[in-house]
Amino acid sequence: MASRSGVVCAGTIVVDVGKVIDTYPARDHLAVIEQVSNSTGGPGLNMAVDLRLLGADFRLGMLGAIGDDQHGDLILSECERLGIDVSGVRRIPGVATSFTDAMVEREGGRRTFFHHPGANAAFDGAWVDVAGLGARILHLGAPGLHAVMDGPAPGSQAGNGWAALMQRARAAGMHTNLELVSLDADRLREVARVCLPHADSVVINEIEAGALTGIDAEVPSADGPVDWPALEAMARGLIAAGVSALAVVHFPAGCVAASADGGVWRQGSVRLPASKVLSTTGAGDAFAAGVIYGLHENWPVQERLRLGVASAAASVCSTGTSDGILPAAEALAAAAASGYRDTTT
Repeated sequence: MASRSGVVCAGTIVVDVGKVIDTYPARDHLAVIEQVSNSTGGPGLNMAVDLRLLGADFRLGMLGAIGDDQHGDLILSECERLGIDVSGVRRIPGVATSFTDAMVEREGGRRTFFHHPGANAAFDGAWVDVAGLGARILHLGAPGLHAVMDGPAPGSQAGNGWAALMQRARAAGMHTNLELVSLDADRLREVARVCLPHADSVVINEIEAGALTGIDAEVPSADGPVDWPALEAMARGLIAAGVSALAVVHFPAGCVAASADGGVWRQGSVRLPASKVLSTTGAGDAFAAGVIYGLHENWPVQERLRLGVASAAASVCSTGTSDGILPAAEALAAAAASGYRDTTT
């Protein structure tokens, strides 16, 4: 892997339609939409976009499917602007590009998602010439939103299309990283557990990690209380389930990581004033991008985690999915100025 360079991102390509609302309404009641914005999104595409905004100067590519519509035009335009290779993206006539309506509450930035799978449902890893990718890392996100990839892969015993693509990528000498979305726990276990033995690393949140490991650790807010030992047990549980190198679990108060050789790390999140938090949409993807940036650049694990929380902190200071992402050095400097949360309690 050391002789390779670049990250190819596969999977969910979305246009995030962010709608800032005055309050989240009860059923049959009205909320006022105060602001609307369109931005690229999805745990596949967000990784590529966020890596470039962090300052990645290595090759970035995208694998997936979009529709022949205005949302598809937006995605291709943004990828061209950022220098992201879209030769692995198929455009499918008569199908809508996947989109997510993200209802963002004005106070505190909490959000609720309404998702249309669209063209993502047609993405098929069998299209991919893995040997021709030539990248160091293949990032996949996210099982559960892609009808073809979530089903069996013809001719493969890997479990589903995601696992089969990861298996092929590892055989070609690539590092595989998996990211998830917070689906129903039973559905998440169904589509993701079979992928873990084919993942070199995972970067997921505590809800997803809890579903996959059966460990419960409530993390109600950024200021805790935090059950750090239980969260570390989640990371170790992911390693035990087959992740071969590093498992990272993130949550509002910070993150933990565990490695296959027994290492365990903690990192507190950035102490941002509540007034600076405009939207948490895309914060998990921003965190994952920081970790993968550090992985690609061979940073120590603690430095990868620190960039992850710094990138997430920059992200929440804007309403767009990736608008707030800063170059890595600037994100780290801003995080250091604000300080990090304690990890000992």
